[in-house]
Amino acid sequence: MSEHAKLIKIGNSQGIRLPKRLVSKYGLGELVILEELSDGIFLHAANKGKLSWEDTYKEMAQEEDEWSDWQELDIDQDDYL
Repeated sequence: MSEHAKLIKIGNSQGIRLPKRLVSKYGLGELVILEELSDGIFLHAANKGKLSWEDTYKEMAQEEDEWSDWQELDIDQDDYL
């Protein structure tokens, strides 16, 4: 679906007004990320509570998981080879 938006003057810059339904649909807040692509600009929410791969790795490295209960599993290894 395409929509048109008019550039408006904001101080020495220009901007666009986004329809409320799009702001809500895509969870946009005060801060958004603009990615310049070869064929246009991609706009998305700055943080949806998801971690980057690097942040995810750091979070996992800090956790102290308990794996001893895996030894108690009743699995015959020959069934899976």
